[in-house]
Amino acid sequence: MNVDAARIRREILDEGAGSEPYVLRDARISGALTLDGAEIRRAVRFEACRFEEPVRLEGATTLGVGIVRCTLPGLLAPTTRFGGRLDLRGSTIGERDGADPAVDLVHADVAGGLRLDGAHLVAPGRAAIEGGGLVARGGVFCEGGFVAEGEVGFPGAELPGGLWLRGARITVGSAQAYAFHGDAVRTSNVRLQGLRTDGRIRLRGAQVDDLVSLEGAELGGTGSSVMCVGMRTEALDLRFARTPAGGVNLRNAHASRIQDDPRTWPANLGLDGLTYDWLGETATDRREDVTNRLAWLRHQPHYAPQPYEQLAAHYRRSGQEAEARRVLLVRERTRRATLGPAGRAWGRLLDATVGYGYRPWLAGIWLALLTLLGSAVFAAHTPVANKKGEGPPFHAVPYALDLMVPIGGLGQRDGWHWAEPGVQGLAYGLIAVGWILTTTVVAGVTRTLSRG
Repeated sequence: MNVDAARIRREILDEGAGSEPYVLRDARISGALTLDGAEIRRAVRFEACRFEEPVRLEGATTLGVGIVRCTLPGLLAPTTRFGGRLDLRGSTIGERDGADPAVDLVHADVAGGLRLDGAHLVAPGRAAIEGGGLVARGGVFCEGGFVAEGEVGFPGAELPGGLWLRGARITVGSAQAYAFHGDAVRTSNVRLQGLRTDGRIRLRGAQVDDLVSLEGAELGGTGSSVMCVGMRTEALDLRFARTPAGGVNLRNAHASRIQDDPRTWPANLGLDGLTYDWLGETATDRREDVTNRLAWLRHQPHYAPQPYEQLAAHYRRSGQEAEARRVLLVRERTRRATLGPAGRAWGRLLDATVGYGYRPWLAGIWLALLTLLGSAVFAAHTPVANKKGEGPPFHAVPYALDLMVPIGGLGQRDGWHWAEPGVQGLAYGLIAVGWILTTTVVAGVTRTLSRG
């Protein structure tokens, strides 16, 4: 059945029809159905129809609109107010050689949901959906075999009912192009489970009340396969189906809970400024888990201290103090590589003697070993009294210990010296080592207290 678009316009706008829905099925519609700026007082529904030209609703006010299992070159409805649902399920929308988006909903307001389940949008090299500033209170649903050739974009949109693209497929023809653009979107959920795309994902500055999920997603975009800088969400699931082709940028983002999988970590992870309250375990064994998480931090392109401090805070909240100290020790060792020669030398000394303050017992081991060495040498030789007949009798172990403790004294150091230059040299060496150990202990403990 062939129907002229002008006739359809008249019937839709016929005030005599009242609020009775307008329904048209199995029709071929010739001409342009243009309803820009119209006030449509009835629900409109097309089923299994073929449109020769795009449907235009710019600035219109209408109730629910359904274009279900139809074929049309485009739906252009920027700034349109839909009093009900916009239902595009199962439709093929767009054209390969066109200039407009397949679906244009810039600053549109949809009181119900936007349904695109099973739809096929055709707009290669441009936007398949242009939904910047869209308000869809019932959410956006692109599931059930949804396919888009071109970018799917909802920057700045408000979607209280969520954004659902589970199992969707988006192709943009370039690993550098954006397949999904959701910067500054405000929504309850972003469900991208099982999404397959050859492009990149953007959620910069997104505000998500519940969950952002990329579980099972296959991402072919290079550069930053996932860009989530400044995003805020309750939960984040990054358990990809396989390792993304590019990096994942989570700088300055926050997620109360993060779940991921070491088998699919990308080569490049932007973690500086990322905060979280809970981090999923990567192993059942604590030591293996912290080993994995330290490897996770090494995926950063450049050293930054905050990710180490955040991970240590996570372990402390879990009561795992030893793991927290290990993370902070690795932080200092990683930082050392960024310093100049003098800084690296001092860092190695701090590391060897007190583990940057996170292993102060190392100083005790050094003290014990050097005391044993010194006392063995001193016991094999005869000391010379500084003042004959005065002072306590000589004892090798207290003497060696007294040399290395610069504060206070055991009364041995000032009472004796050595005639043999080698033994006296050892005594001077132990005094120097004592000062070094004391300095590194103080520096290490101060560093620990000041930086956590």
